[in-house]
Amino acid sequence: MAQVTIRINGFSYPVGCEDGQEQHLTEMAAEVDRRIASIKALGNQTGEARLLALSALLLADELHDTRLALNAGTKDGAKSAGEIDSEADRRRARLRRVAARAEEIAADLENS
Repeated sequence: MAQVTIRINGFSYPVGCEDGQEQHLTEMAAEVDRRIASIKALGNQTGEARLLALSALLLADELHDTRLALNAGTKDGAKSAGEIDSEADRRRARLRRVAARAEEIAADLENS
């Protein structure tokens, strides 16, 4: 298992990942950091845990929209239901891992 130190909102977090997934994890952290920056640009948002929660909600909303688009593609015959289910299962598993790690980070922030 590889260990990567990611930076989100100016804070460093050591995170474990599967070997070979270091770049992907770094890119995901950069995406979360971009979301946090866009939230902060709106103003009046304070607290690290709140910023992480809001950025997670933005990403979840985007995931929801993507799923709707995928389902619409299925109705047009673009992909079989089995193919979408398989992709969705992989994405759900990845999302669960990311969400679990985000919860750990938020808990660490609240405890510090």
